[in-house]
Amino acid sequence: MPSLDRQDNVFVLDLGDGENRFHPDWLTAVGAALDEVEKAEGPRALVTAASGKFYSNGLDLDWLFAHADRHQDYVVSVHELFARMLSLPVVTVAALQGHTFAAGAMFSLAQDFRVMRADRGYWCLPEADINIPFTPGMSALIQSRLAPGTAHEAMVTARRSGAPDAAPAGIVDRAVTEDAVRTTAVELAQAQVNKAGDTLGTIKARMYAPALAALRDTTAPLG
Repeated sequence: MPSLDRQDNVFVLDLGDGENRFHPDWLTAVGAALDEVEKAEGPRALVTAASGKFYSNGLDLDWLFAHADRHQDYVVSVHELFARMLSLPVVTVAALQGHTFAAGAMFSLAQDFRVMRADRGYWCLPEADINIPFTPGMSALIQSRLAPGTAHEAMVTARRSGAPDAAPAGIVDRAVTEDAVRTTAVELAQAQVNKAGDTLGTIKARMYAPALAALRDTTAPLG
């Protein structure tokens, strides 16, 4: 399960060492960690990280198929996580040490910066291959964070991008060695700790207002 630690002024949210799929209990734990980050005072920033083969493999499809009657509520909770990360009043950095797929990739896009392992691991939106259409909120998030051509290719072709492709395309901001992924993310976050506060939250809320509105639509979240 996710756990929260603090290194000086940088909170580090460790997502886990498995596939880190979005099980409802996982979502609850991440939400509680974000509560703690938001309630803290003074300079601060947030890094999300993981260990093992995956950063996150996205939605917990096994749970979802077993609880089909809760499909819409589940999607609403995932959308709310994306919206919260996108508008969080602290600078956020995703440390992508492993595969970052589907909703896991969207979760990384909801953060301000991304640091990726240079030699292994893929960032991918596989929905076109697995026959799961993006919700309006997911589409809005992706298109708000990627250049139009990059978003089009990622969404339509389900291309798997390693760091050599992802960095020039602007999908990630830094590509570094495996042992430097987390430390580089913490360094990036530490440099921005003084930005935390209401002003930053307002800037993000206004910058991403259309995407946030789509993510927070609970009337027709599935389109």
